[in-house]
Amino acid sequence: MGAVTYFRDVVEILSDRQKKRNTLGLCLTTSGGQAEVVEKMVEIIRYHYDYFYTIIPLAAMSAGTILCMAADKIFMDYASSLGPIDPQVPDREDKYLVPALGYLDKVNEMLEKSQDGTITPAEFQILQNQDLAMLAFYEQSKNLSISLLKKWLTDYKFKDWHTHRTTNPGTPVTYDQKQERAEEIAGKLSDNHLWHSHGRMIGMEKLRNELRIEIEDYGSVSDRREAIRRYCDTLTGYLERQGSPFYIFNRHVH
Repeated sequence: MGAVTYFRDVVEILSDRQKKRNTLGLCLTTSGGQAEVVEKMVEIIRYHYDYFYTIIPLAAMSAGTILCMAADKIFMDYASSLGPIDPQVPDREDKYLVPALGYLDKVNEMLEKSQDGTITPAEFQILQNQDLAMLAFYEQSKNLSISLLKKWLTDYKFKDWHTHRTTNPGTPVTYDQKQERAEEIAGKLSDNHLWHSHGRMIGMEKLRNELRIEIEDYGSVSDRREAIRRYCDTLTGYLERQGSPFYIFNRHVH
């Protein structure tokens, strides 16, 4: 949770210095993390700012994708990616983070084999050794990720969606319809059978066409695209050389 404390302090300093501004833009690159941390970061952002934008120069995977769904606008270009929302959870020894959905899928697969009598002795031994409390924790993490997506998409991403543009154009959009669309997106992003890999990179066009998420294309303006890439590539290269697990940078505080 050290990242949350650091993030809180940076946002408080920025908010104090930007008294006349009500919008925060976050340039985000991450391989993922824990949904609980993302939830707290969103609470911090929304306490200080009315509007929140995410800018994805490279990739915001897993928990990074969850964070993007709390934004009013998501800015990407053709080379940017989001990912499936497979929450990262501690393993049994609390040493590493493992993808919860992949773990649950494998256990469910062995349970199905046990029911139809095709499970192997080795698989049966693995199934017997499972920690039920840990499996319940993984299930809770999965449900948390989905519930956060549904709430944030409905309350923030869809807040200006007032009328239908494709199905029944011009008719009003109800709150229930916003929730249904949010649930559809959350379900697809959490479906391992759809993406086949925790590290699957989902590009802007796939997000637009298959998940029907509205994405702003910052690459449509070449000067803006090059400025974002220079900033991201320089900082990312520096952090990789330093071996830094996370870094928060702003021209006012870092």
